[in-house]
Amino acid sequence: MPNITWEEPYCGEGSACFRIGTDATGNAYIAVSGAEEHYVTDTHDALRALIRDIKAGKADHLL
Repeated sequence: MPNITWEEPYCGEGSACFRIGTDATGNAYIAVSGAEEHYVTDTHDALRALIRDIKAGKADHLL
């Protein structure tokens, strides 16, 4: 398992908490809090693009 530095969990009301992490080699990780061993990984650039798209409202239809 890579050496991942996890951020504090991001939690919604009554929903699962998600954690975002990074490693020293330029990878980013997303996992459900408490299940960090089951993560999705991609590059820092891909995570940055995901966050920008969410902030721009491109995932609002999922709410």
